[in-house]
Amino acid sequence: MIVEIDRRSGFCFGVINAIKAAEDELKQTKQLYCLGDIVHNGMEVERLEKMGLKSISKEKFFTLSNCKVLIRAHGEPPETYEYAKANNVELIDATCPVVLTLQEKVKSSYSKHSQMEGQVVIYGKKGHAEIEGLNGQTKHNAIIIESIADVDKIDKSRPVSLYSQTTKRIEDFHAIAQKVKETTEPGVPVEIKDTICRQVSNRVPNLKKFAERFDMILFVAGRKSSNGQYLYTICKEVNDGSYFITRIDEIKKEWFEGVKSVGICGATSTPNWLMEDVEKWIHSNFD
Repeated sequence: MIVEIDRRSGFCFGVINAIKAAEDELKQTKQLYCLGDIVHNGMEVERLEKMGLKSISKEKFFTLSNCKVLIRAHGEPPETYEYAKANNVELIDATCPVVLTLQEKVKSSYSKHSQMEGQVVIYGKKGHAEIEGLNGQTKHNAIIIESIADVDKIDKSRPVSLYSQTTKRIEDFHAIAQKVKETTEPGVPVEIKDTICRQVSNRVPNLKKFAERFDMILFVAGRKSSNGQYLYTICKEVNDGSYFITRIDEIKKEWFEGVKSVGICGATSTPNWLMEDVEKWIHSNFD
């Protein structure tokens, strides 16, 4: 059986930075709180939990005092920082630099639009940690749209600044942007801010070529991973023998009937060790 891991898959810079921050802190202490799962990959979360990392909810965070809390790569809204300052909560801020820059841009647009009755619109998944952090820059007054159908929620007579969650599909964002421009009333200012992270979108051309080379693709990612869902669709489009798995015990042996080559790839939140474990499993079962 020919098995190959896509070496361009795996953690992006933001995730690497957050995990390193957690590991460095856990070398000095037995337990560290993390506001939400540090990464949208259950297997990696389990690994870090064994080291002492404890994921907590937003509700739990707002009861804490005199402790340390890690902010993951997705970022947080201003009220998280305000509460921490008021309650002696030391924050280890591992917000991705790309997300931090985006937060500043959204905040600036909101300040400008507050004076001209404009609208900040963000394309993304409602409830996603990054979206919550971005919306917080607008005092939670942004219009969140999840699909092109939601463009109808925008007031066509008022100025618009359109942003995107960093991990969304670039083709979908461009389609939404086009509809916003076409439906806004003549003369009304429209700003289109392409804020999709190129660490995700730049993987697409390589991923297409990779997926075409094998009889079967095993795409490894967490179910909560937005970029994982996106990148998996890219694989599925070019190779119908693509399967989404989160862990080894989800692999079905019947998938391998007639298969001579397997490609293994993953999201920006997928650890290399997990893809390597999948490779070992295949060799142990089919060599």
